[in-house]
Amino acid sequence: MKRRAALQSVAALGAGAVVSVSLSSESFSGVHKVLDHTVDVDEWDQAVHEYGQRIMTQPTGALVNNLTADILRVSQCLDRTQDLRDRAGLMRVSAGLSGLLAIEMGDVGDTRAARVSWSAARHAADASGDCALRVWVRGRAAEDAHWAGRTDQVVTDLADEAIGIAAGKPSPGLARAHAARAAVAASRGDDKSAIASIRRINETFERLSRPTDEQSVLSYRESQLRWAESFVFTRLGDRRAESVLAQALALYPVDAQGPITNLKLMQAAALVREGDADSGLRHAVTIIQHRPDAVTAGTRLLARQILRALPDRGRTLPAARELRALTSVA
Repeated sequence: MKRRAALQSVAALGAGAVVSVSLSSESFSGVHKVLDHTVDVDEWDQAVHEYGQRIMTQPTGALVNNLTADILRVSQCLDRTQDLRDRAGLMRVSAGLSGLLAIEMGDVGDTRAARVSWSAARHAADASGDCALRVWVRGRAAEDAHWAGRTDQVVTDLADEAIGIAAGKPSPGLARAHAARAAVAASRGDDKSAIASIRRINETFERLSRPTDEQSVLSYRESQLRWAESFVFTRLGDRRAESVLAQALALYPVDAQGPITNLKLMQAAALVREGDADSGLRHAVTIIQHRPDAVTAGTRLLARQILRALPDRGRTLPAARELRALTSVA
């Protein structure tokens, strides 16, 4: 019930509409039905910031309910607020929350819900007038579209939109847009384009101000740069993959289990690519068995790539069947 209401809410916000009180009350009993007319946008911005950090360390899907409830609360605030500055701020908040919900939905395997949430995030970001946020929702959506196995055209269209909106100004979203393009090119085996996009990520990163707080999906740190490089170099069979993977693993804090799980799966993919299918499969299965709550859309993509790279005899191995089972969506 709550997930359905969330999708109705983000779809309505994306269309510029407001959500009725009756819809909201369907979704979160126990939350005050009557909100103050005063809107504290700074407090909401802080909530988005905290969610961006928590999503890195919480089990996959753990924040869906809280994000849903807060999206619905923001829709109520919009219904009660006529002040243009507050409305722009609340649209910014809505875009952030909807984008974070889209990440969670994609990671639990609900691709339709993720698509609807990303669409709402883009519309809300556009309505907010926040250029960096407009770039981020498209850049991150492009990355997520690739992990979800959507077409290369969808991914590149989103990335190109982000790059066009950025107009050369560095931001975390611009780095992510270039990372999405790099991933697509690497998956096609287009070494030249993939390395060119990696170079653009590095150029963008060098111009970014360095965040001083915890890891966040809303920022772009060296750890995320090395993650993108690791994916591309592993996919291309580039000799730099091993050292960059080691750098990335050293940069992430131990509680960032989603990114760490995926980096370790890249190590498994490298083993398979080098011809050691047995060791690669065992490594992949062990990683996921250790942290089944850290399986994300990226994990499933990496597992599919490992399985496709297996020789014919490897695809019937028990470990291959187990890897399929561990990364399938119920």
